[in-house]
Amino acid sequence: MARGDLKDQEWAMIGPLLPPERGRWAHLAGDNRRFLNGMLHVLRTGSFLAGHA
Repeated sequence: MARGDLKDQEWAMIGPLLPPERGRWAHLAGDNRRFLNGMLHVLRTGSFLAGHA
């Protein structure tokens, strides 16, 4: 777990609210957590494309 990632307690509350991954391109359920951590990181730090219109 990297600095700023969701703690296990936080994931236990949020994880069940996300739709399950399924279908042909489904990955392990742990990927939902990694994806959400990535989104939160971009929101905290800003996107590298910010200001490039």
